[in-house]
Amino acid sequence: MILTIRTDNPEAEIGLHQPDGTAIAHYTWHAHRELADTLLGKIRDLLETQQQTFESITGLVVFQGPGSFTGLRIGITVANAFAYGRDIPIVGSQGEAWVGEGLAKLAKGENTKIVLPEYGAEAHITLPKK
Repeated sequence: MILTIRTDNPEAEIGLHQPDGTAIAHYTWHAHRELADTLLGKIRDLLETQQQTFESITGLVVFQGPGSFTGLRIGITVANAFAYGRDIPIVGSQGEAWVGEGLAKLAKGENTKIVLPEYGAEAHITLPKK
């Protein structure tokens, strides 16, 4: 089962797909500033609706941007950590067809090991005031 994660804007989304690309389940929620607190629980809940567990996941596709600095950082970090910890393939993808492109990469045996975010612009990091 392939897990897809997109966290580039306040509406986060996760999905489950068969390795052949067939969609199994999809969930979108308004995560906004609660993304870090809710993402893993939402993944667990989605898996449970399909009578699956985290061990059922055999690959990950994660949206890598462009988008929110913090949202991308949280979603991609969760995906990278999960892929590393379970030793399963992970790929990043961009654009409107990100899920299909990511599933195609996995089907071809690609595994980037670590997905890096594409923010679309330089990060606006301010200097400390003190």
